[in-house]
Amino acid sequence: MEDFITRVDQRDIHITNPGKMMWPEAGVTKWEYIQYLIQISPFLLPYTENRLLTTIRYPDGIHGKFFYQKNVPSYAPEWLNTHIWRDNRYILLNDRPTLVWVANQASLELHVSFHLYRNEDLPTEIVFDLDPMDLNDFRHVCDVALYLKEILESLGLQSVAKTSGASGLQVYAPIKPGYTFEQTRRISSFIARYLAEKHPHLITLERMVKKRGTKLYFDYLQHWKGKTLPAPYSVRARPQATVSAPVTWEEIETGFHPAEFTMERMIRRVQEKGDLFKTVTTEKQNQPLEQLLSFIDKHLSPV
Repeated sequence: MEDFITRVDQRDIHITNPGKMMWPEAGVTKWEYIQYLIQISPFLLPYTENRLLTTIRYPDGIHGKFFYQKNVPSYAPEWLNTHIWRDNRYILLNDRPTLVWVANQASLELHVSFHLYRNEDLPTEIVFDLDPMDLNDFRHVCDVALYLKEILESLGLQSVAKTSGASGLQVYAPIKPGYTFEQTRRISSFIARYLAEKHPHLITLERMVKKRGTKLYFDYLQHWKGKTLPAPYSVRARPQATVSAPVTWEEIETGFHPAEFTMERMIRRVQEKGDLFKTVTTEKQNQPLEQLLSFIDKHLSPV
């Protein structure tokens, strides 16, 4: 398949090596990947918009060498929206032409910050990353996610979950704008310690992998300024071309394995179920935290 120019929303983008196999086991070429992103863009872009983008590039497909990229390359088109933060000029993934251009760079994973570029101290949600050691027992992960949902609801917070696209689950509780990372850390630390004490046979807060045993790592520390997680609907560099897929709590109760959510199946899934991440993006729940923070300040020792 020869190189060609495609027009995306009034921008001409040169597509190179469109037939190159990016995910050999799944049979996905670069052009098929780009087509997926164009189709999924109405659901992906509302979350990536105005966030700092970090990509993982695989020029020769998922089994080749890869590298992380934060800085905009020197040859990037002038029309890309960018923002300088901590000595890096980040791309802001705000529109379809940018998405297609980034994908053509063999950026097979799209990771974004927890904050908008204008508000580096203010997260848009509280996020927990559930990272299992045993990749074969995903029931373990689902159970911990349900325990987390239960405590969040008891504290007055609704949440939504998505797979990491690899081995874990990530739970998001959207919040009213204006709270700092320091404030959300007080809440996430309280919840993490509570769950680890209540379910010590399942959960660990130990950051060193070799000390976790078979327990699930309940990561609340990743949620911080400048750090990232895969964007919802981003594909991951895994053999099955799995996607970081929003899921329902009913699906988590029933149980599943993240390998079920592939690029091939994702378009039909959003057509059938709609955007399961909309309470974080297009229909955002602006949940207040004042009462919860007041409770923690009164009854618990500082973190």
